[in-house]
Amino acid sequence: MPVTLNPKVSAIEEPPVLDAANWVCPENFGPDKPLINVSQAVPGYAPAPDLMDHLATVVHENNSAFYTGVQGIDPLRDALARTMSTVYKGALTAPDVMITAGCNQAFYIAMTTLVQPGQSVVLPWPWYFNHRMTLDMLGIRVIPLPCHAESGMIPDPVQLADVIADDTAAIVLVTPNNPTGAVYPPAVIAAVHAIAKGHGISLVLDETYRDFLPVDYGPPHALFSDAGWRDSGLVHLYSFSKVFSLTGYRTGALVAAPRIVEEAAKVMDCLAICAPHVGQRAALFGLEQLGEWCAEKRDLMAGRVAAFREAMTQSNSGYQVRSMGAYFAYVEHPFSGQSSRAVAQRLAREQNLSCMSGDMFSPGNLPVDQDRMLRFAFANVETEIMPALARRLSADTASLD
Repeated sequence: MPVTLNPKVSAIEEPPVLDAANWVCPENFGPDKPLINVSQAVPGYAPAPDLMDHLATVVHENNSAFYTGVQGIDPLRDALARTMSTVYKGALTAPDVMITAGCNQAFYIAMTTLVQPGQSVVLPWPWYFNHRMTLDMLGIRVIPLPCHAESGMIPDPVQLADVIADDTAAIVLVTPNNPTGAVYPPAVIAAVHAIAKGHGISLVLDETYRDFLPVDYGPPHALFSDAGWRDSGLVHLYSFSKVFSLTGYRTGALVAAPRIVEEAAKVMDCLAICAPHVGQRAALFGLEQLGEWCAEKRDLMAGRVAAFREAMTQSNSGYQVRSMGAYFAYVEHPFSGQSSRAVAQRLAREQNLSCMSGDMFSPGNLPVDQDRMLRFAFANVETEIMPALARRLSADTASLD
């Protein structure tokens, strides 16, 4: 008799990245039409040479193969606290910081620490699919907060106040957003935080793509500049993967009041004991030594955003950019009555263009405006490729005339 599996896990769909990859048929195209892959949000460049040279020495140190403290190595915790104090014009210290094995793990730890099975979490919709998967497997009910194209995919705090339930334990925001690319204004973040405080619940703020905001943007928000932030239930999530191109090293962070960090460390101890030691050393080197390199990569990504916007402006495809920022653009297709999945599959099979469909970031029974959306992640697409990307969208439209 077969063993019984956890139905909460079995009910979850497979991660959609592989689904999108399976739509591609590159063998159908010659060298004149190479694959343009805007499906997965990974940096298209290697880590800094100085960082790789540094790690070549670190791996020869005997202690780099051993456990660190559960909350991470102290120099990294201190360095991140100092960096965040500068970025947010606040006063953070090492006890506010726990290092995790990537931001996905930071989210899992946050949800396990803050929310009981059977309680609910408000999640802006469309959402990052791993967040929804995590909540489902933990037995946490998801309350969708719809974000719409006419508002630039920014959540509405007024609507948020209406959807919070008696059993809601946390609100999640992701900014710059995955999948939409929308950058939430500081005033919106402050309003959501005030609502969370008023209900005695946590605001979990995932800022994985913070480092790719425009150079003149200023602090992403003012929450950490409030001396009482530790009493407000604020939990910040972060990743070193994108800023230092370290996706395989699995290094992220959870930042919160020390009393929350101490409880979260119990979860970390059961999951992985500690984040990978070498990854932590890589992140520390990045924070201390790679400011100029990071600025260059931020400008590189800003150039790709601008190039994509320009290519779409010049295009006659009918596809429209609804929101964009950091690594992502959320694009509305022009075909009434066609699902986002059908359009994404056609683009992969007929145009050798791989993107993700809006239904991958949303529940069933989608509103029309959500099922017209495609996510383009252009972090690994060079600026000069953007006109070709737009031309393929135009060719797709022309093929249906």
